[in-house]
Amino acid sequence: MTDREKIISNDYYDLIADYTLRKGMNDLEGTVYQPVNGEIGVAYVERSAVIPMSVSSFTYPVIPKLYGLMQDQQGKVFDPTPLIRSGITQVQKGALNLTGRGVVIGFLDTGIRYEEEVFKNPDGTTRILGIWDQTIQDGEPPAGILYGTEYRREDINIALQSENPREIVPSYDEDGHGTALASVAAGSAIRGGLGFLGAAPEAGIVMVKLRQAKQYLRDFYLVPQEAAAFAESDILVALRYLESYAISLARPLVICVALGTNMGDHAGHSIMADYLNQIATRRSRAVLVCGGNEGNSAHHYMGSSMEGLRETIDNVEIRVGENAGGFVAELWGDIPAQHAISIRTPGGETTPRVDFREQNSREFTFIFEKGKVQVDHVLVEQESGEELIFFRFIDPSPGVWTVQVTISENSGSNSAFHMWLPLTEFLRSETYFLRPSPYYTLTEPSNVGEVITTTTYNDANGSFWMDSGRGYTRLGEIKPDICSPGVNIQTVLGPRTGSSVAVSHSRRGFGAVFAVGCGREEPGQGGEHRTEALPDTGGRQDGRGELS
Repeated sequence: MTDREKIISNDYYDLIADYTLRKGMNDLEGTVYQPVNGEIGVAYVERSAVIPMSVSSFTYPVIPKLYGLMQDQQGKVFDPTPLIRSGITQVQKGALNLTGRGVVIGFLDTGIRYEEEVFKNPDGTTRILGIWDQTIQDGEPPAGILYGTEYRREDINIALQSENPREIVPSYDEDGHGTALASVAAGSAIRGGLGFLGAAPEAGIVMVKLRQAKQYLRDFYLVPQEAAAFAESDILVALRYLESYAISLARPLVICVALGTNMGDHAGHSIMADYLNQIATRRSRAVLVCGGNEGNSAHHYMGSSMEGLRETIDNVEIRVGENAGGFVAELWGDIPAQHAISIRTPGGETTPRVDFREQNSREFTFIFEKGKVQVDHVLVEQESGEELIFFRFIDPSPGVWTVQVTISENSGSNSAFHMWLPLTEFLRSETYFLRPSPYYTLTEPSNVGEVITTTTYNDANGSFWMDSGRGYTRLGEIKPDICSPGVNIQTVLGPRTGSSVAVSHSRRGFGAVFAVGCGREEPGQGGEHRTEALPDTGGRQDGRGELS
């Protein structure tokens, strides 16, 4: 098999690798390594050569988390009112004339329908600087990247002049999510802004079409086959591509992330979080992230110990719907408190209490209930430094399942623990906590410290959108940073609602676009992509915002 075939094969694990894991992978014959930045990369390892995947055996950061889309679709007809109310149209006109000129806006999403009028210059040429399609393997990949196919601006312009554009550039956004997002953020002014207008209508566009997650990852996280799910490993490589693109053009970069997951410590600690922080703190860079649509989903639970008691018991009740198939859940606990669990089925069977002092991984089966529960434990998760208990409920019976959490507190003060269920889109049936908390419901990676995180409000009446994710981070840090219009926002594919259109419609967020791009070259003039590989620098940069 070629390296590209191994990368796309379901017979190979995608493992997020830091320096330590990379050294270990060198001993496995046939392993492919895709560098991302410095000591970060993705290793593709033959599944038959290593042990079966679990959190206890692989360590939590190594296994790619799955991310879903953050948008719902509604009606159709353009209305510029949200742009006006958010103040974007005011700064586009007059003396400021801030339209994103000279800035690259990068998206990692479901692709882009490049033929749409809103992605063209007045002369009919494309405003899209490049498309990297991770799903197409018969063309040339970007420099320094081992899979997918890259289409440059000149390729797209040739396609637009032909009778059958997709014969030349076959990349297409079947879902429409990426197209809608890009149109809101950077759609051209059609008929002087009366037909359509994006927040930064003169910015250059670079799109990564993410491939769907491999089947083994869907099986591990018990995600339905029909759900759009993207692996963290592919997102990391997409971030590398966007960053290297902006470097090769010597232009400012704004990355727009409209994906989210309920997995993770919800405090901005992960390998991808570190990389996002590196990008966001560089000169002429900004990263905008949506806060998700999980605020009203009942997928977060918060419990705490009782001050003065050595041991506190909390019964966490999960209502599981019919034909659930399976789902995962995560419990994050504050240390030095220790957490033990037992599980009660809807029929009343109860497992023994497990404090994980003897074994890191357990599997529970039941006599009168179908299904089983697998539990992995990490006493000190290496990125966050907190305790993690990872659950896999496999084919559970419908009804109320109870996770009894025992908190042993030796410090004399009370401590908290949090549990999260997956995104709504990652569940086959209605599954939720009976006593949920709507707070701490921002999806990852919106808890990352240096990114600009936005949640959603309805600009028609000034109300907070009830499904919008809410702060703080799990450690009490202030997030989100802003709240933007995200209800019935006009896209090229019709009005949509959700935090993904809110992040692409943010006045303060696109203030970053305008600030980093003032005085740059006109679109279509100079700044051609040189497709240079991103240097392996560990994130160092010089005073011009370029890597050295």
